Amino acid sequence: MTLAHLSIDDLKAQARRLRDAMTAAGTPVSHGRALELVAKSHGARDWNTIAALGSRADNRPAAPTTVGAVVTGSYLGQRFRATVLSLKKLSDSDFYAITLHFDEPVDVVTFDSFSAFRQRVNGTVDSRGVSPRHTSNGEPHIVLDL
Repeated sequence: MTLAHLSIDDLKAQARRLRDAMTAAGTPVSHGRALELVAKSHGARDWNTIAALGSRADNRPAAPTTVGAVVTGSYLGQRFRATVLSLKKLSDSDFYAITLHFDEPVDVVTFDSFSAFRQRVNGTVDSRGVSPRHTSNGEPHIVLDL
């Protein structure tokens, strides 16, 4: 059973709609019974079980951005404006794999005599848009302006 996309409010709204529909069909049920029926429809043993799962889903951080969004931030210390090409939640962690396409290539080398430009990069960010990986000076690889 996966309820990652459902909140407690979503589940309660389903129960209200079910109760209203059953009443309109001539079979009124109490709100409590409607909650139990919604829980069973999602494969849970009872309302308390699904409410506990829904609560955990409500407390998960939201994704930092969406696919197709235009974002700004810094990559290896260089400012950028980019389009998010992909964003995928990494299993049961609070991290996301992200692919960015920079409007203008970013020079990722800090030496004056050498340059290496990147226009598309892959990385990992948390729900705040900050990479868990850091450069040698302690700066996160990716920081999105949220």
